[in-house]
Amino acid sequence: MPPCSDRSLPADVAAELVERMDRDQEARSGVPGRALDDAFWAWACKVDADNTAWLKQVIDRYGWPRRSDVGPEAATAAWLLAQHADHDPDFQRRCLALLDEAVRDGEARPRHLAYLTDRVLRAEGRPQRYGTQFWYGPDNAGPLQPQPIEDPEQVDERRHSVGLDTLAEYTERLRQRESGPQPSPESGERYPCRGE
Repeated sequence: MPPCSDRSLPADVAAELVERMDRDQEARSGVPGRALDDAFWAWACKVDADNTAWLKQVIDRYGWPRRSDVGPEAATAAWLLAQHADHDPDFQRRCLALLDEAVRDGEARPRHLAYLTDRVLRAEGRPQRYGTQFWYGPDNAGPLQPQPIEDPEQVDERRHSVGLDTLAEYTERLRQRESGPQPSPESGERYPCRGE
């Protein structure tokens, strides 16, 4: 945590968070289902690397961008940039700890913590807790499905505790959207840059 006692971030940081979220989503738009080619990954990974480097500087200087510091849209943007920092798992773990603190302080959304928790767990090769991370199976040839989940019988209870719908409802929504418009920032769907 930075040593400063004034957590106020400059307004331009909040605006830049939102602009970077928009770039992140633009890099992921228009690519339905599995139609992900090398050009897509190169562009998405470049956007992610640039966003991650910038977010690191913001966090080093100001700490985690909390809702009261930057507003709800920019706070969502901070989470999304961390969510897509797959190329830097150490940074994602750092963000997870900061986001956890912000959630406990009422300064971030619990659902964002659930998505980032699952992302970090899956990057570590461990089962996810909330069922937010999907794939087409280990061989990339199956239907869209949740990645492995710990204690799957209790997943809906955990999802409910952070304001998410049931896993069945979420799975159905993702499958319906699979060939349509790309996900909103709230979905936090996985677009890795580690070749997964």
